[in-house]
This record gives sequence, C-alpha cells and structure tokens, in this order.
Amino acid sequence: MPAPSIPNLLSLRGSRGGSRGRGRSHGRGGHPHSSAPSHDSTIQGTDTDAAVSRMSAVDLGYLHDPFAQYFVQNPVGGAVRRLPIINRGTYTRTIALDRLISSFLSGTATRERQIISLGAGTDTRCFKLFSQPGLANLIYHEIDFPAIASKKHQLVNAVPQLRSIIPNPVAGSNSWSNSSLPNGCQYWCHGLDLRDLLKDDVKSLDGIRTDVPTVLISECCLCYLEVPQAKGVINYFAKSISNLAIAIYEPIYPDDSFGKQMVSNLAARRIRMPTLDVYQDPEKQQLRLKEAGLSLTRSLTIGDVWRKWVVDEEKERVDSLEGLDEVEEWDLLADHYVVVWGWRGDGFQGWESDLIV
Repeated sequence: MPAPSIPNLLSLRGSRGGSRGRGRSHGRGGHPHSSAPSHDSTIQGTDTDAAVSRMSAVDLGYLHDPFAQYFVQNPVGGAVRRLPIINRGTYTRTIALDRLISSFLSGTATRERQIISLGAGTDTRCFKLFSQPGLANLIYHEIDFPAIASKKHQLVNAVPQLRSIIPNPVAGSNSWSNSSLPNGCQYWCHGLDLRDLLKDDVKSLDGIRTDVPTVLISECCLCYLEVPQAKGVINYFAKSISNLAIAIYEPIYPDDSFGKQMVSNLAARRIRMPTLDVYQDPEKQQLRLKEAGLSLTRSLTIGDVWRKWVVDEEKERVDSLEGLDEVEEWDLLADHYVVVWGWRGDGFQGWESDLIV
C-alpha cells in the first residue's frame, strides 16, 4: 500500500458506500489549546468518525450493538462502509475493552463497583451493559464537554430504545443522571471539560464513589491533552480512589516510517496528540500507570489482541465477513495501537488470572 494511502484507526479516512462522514459531533474530553475553539471542534469530530466506524462494523456483522444506529445519521447514498482493515481495527479495539470490563464486572458481581469513561461522546457501552439481565450494583459515569453531555441527554429523551435503558433522567446544571436504575445501578453523565478538573476551585463530581472498585477508561481521549494535563486528570482520580484500575487505548511508535505517516495523516486533519511524543511504546505506557500509583500493569498491541484474545473460530468468522487483502498493512496498523491497563487494590483479581498477555 503506498504510504500516502495508509489508513489508521484514528484518521479513519477510508470508506466505501456513502462518501460523507456523518453523525452528531461528540467530544473527546478536551484539546490543549483552549484559545482555539476550532481545535476542540476538530477533536470532537473524531468521535463522529468513531460512531461511523462502529456503525460500519455493526452493519457488516463484526459487532453486535443495537444502540449504535441511534448515534449516526444516514447520508444521501446509503450507509458509510469503512475499509476492511478499519472494520477489523474497530472490532478488535472494541472486544479488547469489552473483555477487560467483562472480567472486572464478573469479579465484582456481588458488590458495588464503578466505571468512569473519559471523553465518552457517542460511546454505547453503558446502554449495552445496562441492558444485560441481572447486571447489578454498577455505577457508570461518562464525562465530556457540556454541549456533548446535553446532546446525549436530548438523544436519550428522544429515542424510546435508549430511554427504556435510562428512563426519567434528572438534569442538573451541566449534568444529567438516573441514580435509581434497576438492581442498584446508576448512570451519571457529566458535562465537563477534563481540563477543568485541574482547576483549584473544581467541584466534586456528583455521584463519584471513592470507596468502591473503579475502572477509569480513556479510549483515545487523554492523548489529546498536553502531557501534564493528562497526568493531572489521572491523578485527580488516583489520589482519592484506593481500589483503582485504568485502561487506556492509544497509538504508539510515532517515529518509525509507518508511525510518521500516521502522525502526518492526523496532522492533515489538524489533530495533534501530545502524549504520543512521550508514551511512545507499550513499556512507556505501562510506566505512566506505575507513576500514577498502580502496582500492576499489562499491555497488548491491537495486533496482539487479535492474535491472542480472538479464538480461531472467531477469526474465521470475522475473515468470512469481507476478507482482508492488506494483511501486511493490517499487521503494521494493529501493532501501532496499544491497550494498556493497570490496577491496585481489591476487585481486579480477574485481570491478573484470566487475561493472557
């Protein structure tokens, strides 16, 4: 594949079918240059890309997500179809985070537990989890820009299938919630620029529990902040939650030939990832979690997730959906993204015993 046409899981420039990216513009938690609102808007647009890619993977049978359709708009000419290499990437990153969360929930099934998703945007994970029969005692938080949180609130109120999962949400000044979901579950959506967590006068987020096992998720969110800001956001939660795990999905290896092209593709869209210059490989990604006070850390590239976590039968099923001609390009692409996770305290035994790395 010629270098200028190399796709990546963030720029998501390749598509088939419809020719226009579409969907509601949702946020990723903030961009370092507050003086340039257009940069924030550009970063928020990456979540529109993610929603379109998720819908492409769902339409083609890679993923099952009955809620994805409500977060995209159908363009003239039909649904957008991503390239097979992008669909496989969307599938693999999704099952990686799903497996981490499933292991956490299985290990804490008899107690209260908490998930905090940074820059959640159009993410549908909360709806999928709350629709599972028997799920109990889960407190789920999403944090994104106020405008994004408001749009999600409006969408939930407007779509019966979403409203049936989170009914009668109560609106606050910059947040909305339902703290009385079935089986002791709660949902909180906070309208907040993550950079505001670093301000001296920041108020505590409603509903956040510091006394229960908690997973903090950053799925291509913290990478858009300046490094001190990204550290500050992690420390905001790490300093108060003793039983804490963190799961991060980000690109790596910016300095090899593929990585340079990847960075160039992002720069063409006015997207910059400051943390990519510092946490350049899996080892440095794990080190950042240890520096935040987590005692145990692990990581897998997306390529490793495909090779080690996807069983042969499932690989055959995914291969049969479209086929993949660009095998070498897939290997390059998948090995330039990493899922890193770490934990301390109680509630994460499954992460140590059940997850092969």
